[in-house]
This record gives sequence, structure tokens and C-alpha cells, in this order.
Amino acid sequence: MGLRGEGDSPMPTVSIPLRDDQVRELRLRADQAGIPLEAYLSRCVGELLDRSANEFRVAAGRVMEKHAELSRRLA
Repeated sequence: MGLRGEGDSPMPTVSIPLRDDQVRELRLRADQAGIPLEAYLSRCVGELLDRSANEFRVAAGRVMEKHAELSRRLA
């Protein structure tokens, strides 16, 4: 994976290898959304990161609840 630093462009750019069929599918989905491929991919990455962060917060909240419950029982 390549990564260009902030000095080269306003935002870093990530380069990843994809199969031809994956690129075709991504282009199709971007076309269906009516946006350029790069914008579609950026949106997808943002949604993935947001979802992952939310899932982590939910899991961490459950752990904290269990810890509090265990602490109450041990007290």
C-alpha cells in the first residue's frame, strides 16, 4: 500500500491493489450513486470508520457496565 504525505497534496492518498472485477463493481456503484469513483471510495471509507468507531463505543460501554456490575457484587 502506498501513502503520499501531506506535503504532496492537501490530503494523503492511499494506493491499494484491486482485482479488475472489484474495480468494475466499485465504478458501477459510484455511477449508480452519481458521484466520481474517488468520492464514492472516500465516502465508503468514512462510513466504515464511523461504524467501527460506534461498534467500539458500544462494546466498550458493555464492558464498563459489566465491570461496574462485578464491582458492585464484589463490594
